[in-house]
Amino acid sequence: MYAKKRPRYPDEWFSKIAALTAGHHRAWDAGCGCGQASVSIAGYYDSVVATDVSQGQLRHAMAHPKVRYLHTPEDLSEDDLVALVGGEGSLDLVVVATSIHWFDLPLFYAVVNRVLKPGGVLAVWGYNYDIHPFGDKLQGKLYAAMRPHMDPRTRLAMERYRELPFPFEPVGVGRVGEPADVDMEVDMTLDDLVGFLMTGSVVTTARKKGFDLEALVKDVMKEVEAAWGDPTVVRKLVFKAFMIAGKTKR
Repeated sequence: MYAKKRPRYPDEWFSKIAALTAGHHRAWDAGCGCGQASVSIAGYYDSVVATDVSQGQLRHAMAHPKVRYLHTPEDLSEDDLVALVGGEGSLDLVVVATSIHWFDLPLFYAVVNRVLKPGGVLAVWGYNYDIHPFGDKLQGKLYAAMRPHMDPRTRLAMERYRELPFPFEPVGVGRVGEPADVDMEVDMTLDDLVGFLMTGSVVTTARKKGFDLEALVKDVMKEVEAAWGDPTVVRKLVFKAFMIAGKTKR
C-alpha cells in the first residue's frame, strides 16, 4: 500500500546526480524503503547496495540484478555499517531519498565521510505537502493542522530541509540551508492523492498516540475536491521537492 501511493522520482534526477560523481562503480541507497531510488540508481552505476532498518519494507523491495538489499538494525555500529556497505573509500555515490530526517545524523555523516571515494557525492532529497496547484490547502492548512501530531524529525522535511545539517562541500545542487528546488510531476486521481496523504508518517504517528486524522484529511480534501472537479479525472500534480548534494571536505 505504502509503495503504491508514493510518487516516483524523475529519471532526470538520477542522470543529473550521476553526472556529479567521478566514478560510476558502486552506490549506496541509505534508507531505501521499497527500493524506488535504488533501481533508478542502478541505471547509472555498476552495483547498488540498498539498506533500511525496516525488514517489512525490504520484503517488498523491487528486485533488480544490480541491487543488493540489506537490513541495517538501529544498533549497528559505525565500523559495522562501513563494512556492510563496502568499506573505506569504496563508494562513488550515496543517496538518501526522503528519509534522512529519520537518521542518526552524526553517525550517518561519519560513515559517509569514510565510505565515499575522492570525488564521491552524497545527495539527499525530500518532498512534503507543497503540491501544486493545491499547496495552499495541503502544505498551508493541512500541515498546520497536523503539525502538533508530527514526530519533530518530520518537520525537517516539512520545512524543506532548510534546517538540515549538511557538512559537505557544495557541488552545484543546493547547499546547507538552501536546498535546490526540484519539481516532481505526478499523474494522480483524487483517490491517489488521498491515499498518499493517509499513508504519510504523521498519520501513522498520530494513530499510535490515539489520534485519528482521517476526519481532518477529509475536511481539507473537500476544498481540494471542489477545485478538482470530476474526482475520476487524472490530473498532473507537481510536488515541489528539494535536494542537496555535496562532497566530503578533504
